[in-house]
Amino acid sequence: MLRQQVGRKLVSKRFFSGLKDSDRIFQNVYSKYGEDLKSSQQRGDWYKTKEIILKGHDWLINELKASGLRGRGGAGFPSGLKYSFMPPNPNREPQYLVVNADEGEPGTCKDREIIRKEPHKLVEGCLLAGRAMNATAAYIYIRGEFYNEAVALQTAINEAYKAGLLGKNACGSGYDFDVYIHRGMGAYICGEETALIESIEGKAGKPRLKPPFPAGVGLFGRPTTVTNVETVAVTPTIFRRSGAWFASFGRDRNQGTKLFCISGHVNEPCTVEESMSIPLKELLEKHCGGIKGGWDNLLGVVPGGSSVPIMPKHVCEDVLMDFDALKDVGSGLGTAAVIVLNKQTDIIRAIQRFSAFYKHESCGQCTPCREGTTYLQRMMDRFVTGQAKEKEIDLIYELSKEIEGHTICALGDAAAWPVQGLIKSFRPEMVERIKQYEAKLGESVSYGGWTSKGKVLDGKVVSNPIPHDAHHH
Repeated sequence: MLRQQVGRKLVSKRFFSGLKDSDRIFQNVYSKYGEDLKSSQQRGDWYKTKEIILKGHDWLINELKASGLRGRGGAGFPSGLKYSFMPPNPNREPQYLVVNADEGEPGTCKDREIIRKEPHKLVEGCLLAGRAMNATAAYIYIRGEFYNEAVALQTAINEAYKAGLLGKNACGSGYDFDVYIHRGMGAYICGEETALIESIEGKAGKPRLKPPFPAGVGLFGRPTTVTNVETVAVTPTIFRRSGAWFASFGRDRNQGTKLFCISGHVNEPCTVEESMSIPLKELLEKHCGGIKGGWDNLLGVVPGGSSVPIMPKHVCEDVLMDFDALKDVGSGLGTAAVIVLNKQTDIIRAIQRFSAFYKHESCGQCTPCREGTTYLQRMMDRFVTGQAKEKEIDLIYELSKEIEGHTICALGDAAAWPVQGLIKSFRPEMVERIKQYEAKLGESVSYGGWTSKGKVLDGKVVSNPIPHDAHHH
């Protein structure tokens, strides 16, 4: 009920921005303070944690539902609902919270900032989110490249154990809870929840077929919930300041504050916490000093890490940064890693680089993704130089549609979307590139990039098995 009232009150407000410093959850993103236990407690971490634990899991889950918190790792699933799928577990049998700190999405750098500068928020979040879902332990799966971050996090966990905040009788509440760190080894695919579980178990990081879902059969066959670092790290503040407070930011169904990580062609790239539903243009001009070369020099924006389609400039004018608004314009919020591209960018080369990334990171379990990402990359390589036929633009679009939705996990979709976004928004550039190549060559190119001289690979001409005496294309 409360959420509807909050939502109704907000309808009149057109702009959802101007987050006050006092309302920022992550006060230390720019390391003004220390990250040890003492300075974290001065910023309000671990304050009355025992009282919150003793309120019990029903209260905790209702508070999360009232807050309108949606998963911050990209999918945006309502967290209160997700946590409520876990069994009540009266006998305290093993049941796990797994925190996904395997932040490999190109352009994303928010979880890293949390772990480096606010580790106690994450550790306390593990305890409270763990209590909400009746878990007995938390595993934090951290990306292998984050060595210093893993050290900072382990230090924070050690401090919490030493102070009696974790372990047996955590915070004196009578609740036993352990937190473990598991370091990954640089595989992007392990950021998918079931691949991550496989990896902790010591197997190859290949996603599992669902169902069974992790909430039924997860880590070591026990009920498990996998959730993003940011989702867990904001929970203590929600419990302290109430779900209604959190729900007062942003608009209905897209509530709360969010870390935005802006990179690319802006004057001051940064990671900043703002309220959800802030207009994209305002986010860039308020926190990043605008686009390099001014707003008119903007080509497009990838609003949520490399896995979502690019938005051309005319869409960026008035789009709001939240799950639903971006979905409505054919993109998505993803991890809220805003990649800004100005008109000096070779947009085809940029998307080709994304395709190369997904080809490299496919785990090879499903044929559409394993073979499809290879084809996507080969074709994108040719589109960069223009050594292609115009009809192949439709061909690569069709190919991307054959990958999307036909795989066990979302990596196939993630590989297809950048290419689809390129074709939807920048098809004329692709056609222009092909025409330039043909003009330089003096003949039209056949399918697969074949010319009368053969096929050029890495600058060398591969002998052409097809005799090209008669030119009927």
